[in-house]
Amino acid sequence: MFKLISATPSPYARKVRIALVEKGLPFELLTEVPWDSTTSLPLHNPLEKLPVLLLPDGGSVYESSYILQYLELMHPGTPMLPDDVLGSLAARKLEVLCDGICDALVLTFFERQRGEHASASWLARQRRKIEGGLAEIARLVGDREWAVGDRFGLGDIAAGTAVGYLSVRFAELPWRDLYPNLAAFSDRLEQRPSFRNSVPYAQTITDRVM
Repeated sequence: MFKLISATPSPYARKVRIALVEKGLPFELLTEVPWDSTTSLPLHNPLEKLPVLLLPDGGSVYESSYILQYLELMHPGTPMLPDDVLGSLAARKLEVLCDGICDALVLTFFERQRGEHASASWLARQRRKIEGGLAEIARLVGDREWAVGDRFGLGDIAAGTAVGYLSVRFAELPWRDLYPNLAAFSDRLEQRPSFRNSVPYAQTITDRVM
């Protein structure tokens, strides 16, 4: 059985959790704070980042998009990508876009930890990425039931986890009012067991990071 090293707020780990559930692949969830000295990440990922998927043979796969690719190739049942090339590329584009938004949210969180020394111009740059990325997600998803194609897949996972992460790291952005189509899309996704059982929330970081 797989084991997944995760953190409760992480949208990257949530993507993998959702994909594992949707594919019907059993796994054990190992929750850690990756910034604390007690983390086991250095044992499994030289980059010390999560998520990390621990394989039954003792190996490991890391970085969320690569883990999802691994699962898609090694466990093709219940595919998360459309059957056609253009559909697959559209789903991958959404994933890149959503990961970029989440990257900007993480950078914003840690810059804010610097308090009065935080760079206003740096925070403004990250906010532009977040707001621009959200506008593009809303445009790409539109009013369709699924983000890409005619069934649930990677595009839905990427978009759903990105907007879900906003409530943890950027609650002041009224994205639901700005993009009601995206709010309705998110609400539908959050009714799925895979989303409902992986709602992100903040962790307590014990070790000083900044």
